[in-house]
Amino acid sequence: MTSKAAAEETLGYEQARDELIDVVRRLEAGGTSLEESLALWERGEELARICRRWLEGARARLDAALAEETADDESPSDDD
Repeated sequence: MTSKAAAEETLGYEQARDELIDVVRRLEAGGTSLEESLALWERGEELARICRRWLEGARARLDAALAEETADDESPSDDD
């Protein structure tokens, strides 16, 4: 794994989201060269992927917890 990939793996959701917001602001403000705009856009795509992975992971954890809770509710109790 490259150091860049390792750094992205440790980037938290909030950090990635905040940096993505900054990238969008910079792109919307304009005044950058084409090369810089492309680099910002590429970074924004990377950050969006990181955020999406975090959100998908959170959704999977929530779904698993809800499924476990439902299974616990449906299992016969030992009190009968």
